[in-house]
Amino acid sequence: MHGPTSPGWLLVALCAGTGAYCLLRMRSSVEEQRRAAGGEALMGFGMAAMAVPGTVFSPPPWTWPLYAVVFGAAALRALWAARGSPHHLHHLVGSAAMVYMAVVMAASPGSHHVHGGAGVPLLTGALLLYFTGYVLLSGVRLVPAAVAAGTGAVGWGDRPELARACRLSMGIGMVAMLLTL
Repeated sequence: MHGPTSPGWLLVALCAGTGAYCLLRMRSSVEEQRRAAGGEALMGFGMAAMAVPGTVFSPPPWTWPLYAVVFGAAALRALWAARGSPHHLHHLVGSAAMVYMAVVMAASPGSHHVHGGAGVPLLTGALLLYFTGYVLLSGVRLVPAAVAAGTGAVGWGDRPELARACRLSMGIGMVAMLLTL
């Protein structure tokens, strides 16, 4: 991605850490949580790879079309899964945003001003609004709720507050990545 090196590495660390936790969540005993965690792990690691500062590593030209294909497939899977769960609509928007960013990056190799002086394109602005709203709503949902008595020990993959924090982190990362376009 385009932008300063230090914040770029912080974004890489945030997204990679989130992806790693999502891999741990894939060990959950609840099938729906495992499925969602797999998609979120893909998103976290994909965002981490895409966020590596361009001043440190310039990926080969075939990388961006590959990202577009991988996240295009993830978007199709999320669209199919959205029939049963509205949560997958967010995965669809996230995957589509990754495809959009990959296409923009493929169209502007080495350029630090992808959109020129025309301001923020409509799609980038719409995605920024969506993810900003998602981050704010996720932050409110992260406020701890009373724990039900007698629930017993919960494994790392089944902790809803950590899953919400994971989604919040990826939403923040998406906002940061969209701002650098």
